[in-house]
Amino acid sequence: MKLGKVEFCHFLQILALLLCLAGMNQAELSRSRSKPYFQSGRTRTKRSWVWNQFFVLEEYMGTDPLYVGKLHSDVDKGDGSIKYILSGEGASSIFIIDENTGDIHATKRLDREEQAYYTLRAQALDRLTNKPVEPESEFVIKIQDINDNEPKFLDGPYTAGVPEMSPVGTSVVQVTATDADDPTYGNSARVVYSILQGQPYFSVEPKTGVIKTALPNMDREAKDQYLLVIQAKDMVGQNGGLSGTTSVTVTLTDVNDNPPRFPRRSYQYNVPESLPVASVVARIKAADADVGPNAEMEYKIVDGDGLGVFKISVDKDTQEGIVTIQKELDFESKTSYSLRIEAANMHVDPRFLSLGPFSDMTTVKIIVEDVDEPPIFTSRLYSVVVSEAAKVGTVIGTVAAHDPDASNSPVRYSIDRNTDLERYFNIDANSGVITTAKSLDRETNAVHNITVLAMESQNPAQIGRGYVAITILDINDNAPEFAMEYETTVCENAQPGQVIQKISAIDKDDPPNGHQFYFSLTAEAANNHNFTLQDNKGDVIPYHSGAVNLY
Repeated sequence: MKLGKVEFCHFLQILALLLCLAGMNQAELSRSRSKPYFQSGRTRTKRSWVWNQFFVLEEYMGTDPLYVGKLHSDVDKGDGSIKYILSGEGASSIFIIDENTGDIHATKRLDREEQAYYTLRAQALDRLTNKPVEPESEFVIKIQDINDNEPKFLDGPYTAGVPEMSPVGTSVVQVTATDADDPTYGNSARVVYSILQGQPYFSVEPKTGVIKTALPNMDREAKDQYLLVIQAKDMVGQNGGLSGTTSVTVTLTDVNDNPPRFPRRSYQYNVPESLPVASVVARIKAADADVGPNAEMEYKIVDGDGLGVFKISVDKDTQEGIVTIQKELDFESKTSYSLRIEAANMHVDPRFLSLGPFSDMTTVKIIVEDVDEPPIFTSRLYSVVVSEAAKVGTVIGTVAAHDPDASNSPVRYSIDRNTDLERYFNIDANSGVITTAKSLDRETNAVHNITVLAMESQNPAQIGRGYVAITILDINDNAPEFAMEYETTVCENAQPGQVIQKISAIDKDDPPNGHQFYFSLTAEAANNHNFTLQDNKGDVIPYHSGAVNLY
């Protein structure tokens, strides 16, 4: 027959009560034969009161009051002249006493976990005078524990982590169960631990509750989490003990025990030759079963004819290798490249070097595709010099462009009129010869910058651009001019030889600082003897007439 928890507790209570009553009956028998009875089991020779502890079993579930013990005084001759009274903790409410016999009973169910003992005072009175026949005496009723509390994991459920590949016996976490029963009495609060779920991967130390690994080489990549059920059982794990359970979620944390591996031994990518420098041409990724820093890797080009043309870097977010262009591609020069690329872990764990190199190789082939490119001029900038005296139609220079594609389509030339708004120049569509279309004037525009367009005959959308800087050379086609209109005022008392005005001239022709001007008076002015003019090698000084002195 199996007993439930409640039925088993009741069984223990009844058994303890029977043992207690048996002990009381034996004490009563001894008292009747010899000296007066005391609950402590001792007798006195000089005094009537000697008190020790009474014991009462907790959690009594019977219908009648629970017998606790008996108070008795040597003065009591059994004739009813003595009455007993009880005071202190729980007197009258929990504990009652038969004033005639001194028998003490508990009227309520007691719980040791709520209160472990009660301190009371007893007194024997003369029933007629109501005066004490003995000094008041204090005694204790101690609640005797039964195993009525199961162990509890107050901190559960638990979570813990342990590195994968840990050796057997590696500590994971410690679990602790508490039992509210009396640890000083019996085995009610003595707990042992066992594992109900989680074998054979983990074990638990029975006395300490320390969980440890039980299998070697547990692999996170195969299984990264385990759910354990741990049991704590009191009564040192014996039959009839109460138990409680908790769960422990153990996560295997990653270690770098997996090298990177390319899923393919070779890759091929097609890219147009027109792709700009720094453009991405390929993304490759080595797979790594590890996670976090253990999966971080770096890529490098270790061999191949693409060294210097391409470079590879790592995308920190995706751990991909990013291949980009370092130099312009030209299908006409080279149609394909081969790259030998290595992927290697950045954080290698020395414990696993015996597993082999933590790197891998693959080959990336890049095919350059031909693109219909615009014509290319033989020079990016042409410089031309022409005199401003050149006649209309004068040839001033020639430009040349060609189609870089294999088709080598013929080229036709034109001038971008946005750079030659007044149409000073023309170009022969077939030969690229540039001629003047208008008279040139250096003083109006000393330099002309024009753009020449080269267009493929077979594909007019493909247009190349060349740039021509045309410098106009000066001729002496401008007369000197006075710098300003001069108007001079002379005082009537001016002295002969006094300077009254300086005059100067300018010339629009080159060179601006190298002209030599010659000054003289007109014939009409020369007949006026009041003024003279002195040519000062480019600086002109007129004088008031009178005694003429040269300046």
